[in-house]
Amino acid sequence: MNNETLIPYLGVVTDIRIDTPDVKTFRVLTPDGKKPFEHKPGQCAMLSIPGVGEAMFSITSSPTNTGYMEFSIKKCGCLTDWLHMMDVGQNITIRGPYGKPFPVDDELKGKDLLFIAGGIGLAPLRSVINYVRDKRENYGSVQIVYGARSKEDLVDYHEIIDEWMADKGIEVNLTIDRAQEGWDGHVGFIPNYVKELNPDLKKTVLMCGPPVMIKFTLAGLTELGFEKTQIYTTMELRMKCGVGKCGRCNIGNKYVCKDGPVFRFDELDELPDEY
Repeated sequence: MNNETLIPYLGVVTDIRIDTPDVKTFRVLTPDGKKPFEHKPGQCAMLSIPGVGEAMFSITSSPTNTGYMEFSIKKCGCLTDWLHMMDVGQNITIRGPYGKPFPVDDELKGKDLLFIAGGIGLAPLRSVINYVRDKRENYGSVQIVYGARSKEDLVDYHEIIDEWMADKGIEVNLTIDRAQEGWDGHVGFIPNYVKELNPDLKKTVLMCGPPVMIKFTLAGLTELGFEKTQIYTTMELRMKCGVGKCGRCNIGNKYVCKDGPVFRFDELDELPDEY
């Protein structure tokens, strides 16, 4: 952290995309049309509406995108309700980046990657996925397993269909919880689907989603033979101030905002059972 991360920038919402009934993606620039600051995949930023509140959100656009910054935000509280009522052209404040990113330039380099996401859990992984897509020569094969309650709840669905599935060397597996009219893809919960797919044990896993999904997917991966040293997740939902001052995110002797939010699962095993 440096002092600049504490200073909010004025941001302008230049585009709002409706992804699902309760998720919108906000594109943010500075008033002079620039990207607010640089970041790495997995890092977060603090968004604020003065007089309403502020909260930490994953930066969902890739660092390789030099034109703007994006945030996919689920409507689930006071601040997010206000954000969802915003119109293009309105101002917010933004500061960051915060947190430890996914190790895309060292531990993950050259590896075959398996991304597993549930619901809005795709948001923090989208930054990593698009980073890897833009730097394909640095990574092996890429497999994406993504599920949601219904087709309408799949975030970034058109990007997945039109771009990710069109890329060579990328395998995309989609699933929804229950069958519905107009869906001819896989039906079932993510933990079982991952076991059905039986991914290669050489893959490194990046996972994000609801806690119950992570719990059972982790158990399934372990049953398949994956080691916890092969699996990463992000815990940005526990972050509050972002700079290790408020103590709201500490787990044992770790602060999620400073030591995370990205952790390997063997690192989480060393912490008290409160995450």
